[in-house]
Amino acid sequence: MKTLFEFIKEQAYYYQTPKTLTYFWNFGSLALVALVIQFITGIFLTFWYIPNILEAFNSVEFIMREVRQGWFIRYLHANGASFFFLVVYCHVFKNIYSLSFTENRKWTWLSGLVILLAMIFTAFLGYVLPWGQMSFWAATVITSLVSVVPVIGNDILIYLWGGYGISQPTLTRVYGLHYLMPFIILFLFGLHMIFLHNTGSNNPYGFSIKSVDSLTFYPYFIIKDLLGINISLLLLIFVFLIPNYVGHPDNYIPADPLKTPTHIVPEWYLLIFYGILRSVPNKLLGICLLLTSLALLFILPFVIRTPIVATIFRPIYRKLFWSFVFICILLSWASGKPVETPYFEICQLTTLGYFLLLGFIIPIGIKIEDIILQSSISKKIKNNKNV
Repeated sequence: MKTLFEFIKEQAYYYQTPKTLTYFWNFGSLALVALVIQFITGIFLTFWYIPNILEAFNSVEFIMREVRQGWFIRYLHANGASFFFLVVYCHVFKNIYSLSFTENRKWTWLSGLVILLAMIFTAFLGYVLPWGQMSFWAATVITSLVSVVPVIGNDILIYLWGGYGISQPTLTRVYGLHYLMPFIILFLFGLHMIFLHNTGSNNPYGFSIKSVDSLTFYPYFIIKDLLGINISLLLLIFVFLIPNYVGHPDNYIPADPLKTPTHIVPEWYLLIFYGILRSVPNKLLGICLLLTSLALLFILPFVIRTPIVATIFRPIYRKLFWSFVFICILLSWASGKPVETPYFEICQLTTLGYFLLLGFIIPIGIKIEDIILQSSISKKIKNNKNV
């Protein structure tokens, strides 16, 4: 039986990787770097953070002002969350672009989506901990969504809050879960890597690992990953020069249950889901749309089945993909604006575009392109036989 060290060495050193991989395949390793940064800085922050509604805000200020290099640790953790999501979103879009969820890679894709959901939940919990105005009211808005569950919704809400409103038991629950979730994400990451190494990495030309020249992951792609990790140095630009750029000013005001902020918004990396949620005035319908938008990502491997995964041969799909990226960016931008004309209408139109593209147009476009490509291949084979 292999020891853990032998297993890791086999998976990291001798893993066969297509030699055609580009730097766009570095986002996975960058995500691991971001996870380690969050892990280490989060542990240090727990040394001084006080999970008490009367002291939480002041404890964060104490870390920033009194703890030696505390400002650096806190800003690195806060901006590191944005960096983590940016890298993971790029990783997800790259896999959609390269159709890396098809064939036998569906479990790698599905495990990655579970990690994304765990990240969203963890980020929301972390956003609540500073106990500023936006933290308090964001927690109020998001947790109250469970009240739409028939019959037991209000009971679940009281259990989440630990009472009849957001108070000390709520913050205690949030702190405990936020501390626990990174360990769960680390476990899920291990599963994700096992699935990836069982099926092999995709590549820009879509060839099977058995039909192309391959190289061992060490030392060739370790070096490429190390070069790609230099991108993480951009995080330090935000930490040192513009640390509050992605933060909301209202969150630097202590939580006040009697004063509601004018415009309650989540962090930028959750705006796309917030935009779908608020695109309809009905709370229950908004939650259904939000869950459906996530479900569409999970069912992609079962809806799109194609033997030709090289996007380089798919001009139609490339245009549809970039249209989808544009819609996601526009939806995120509009949902960060006040609920008024024209931003509300843009949210509705882009939400409609999200569902049409991901649910219908892209799968149908791939089917049409498959027919065209297979017909072209058959003609070439017939012409070669005649020659």
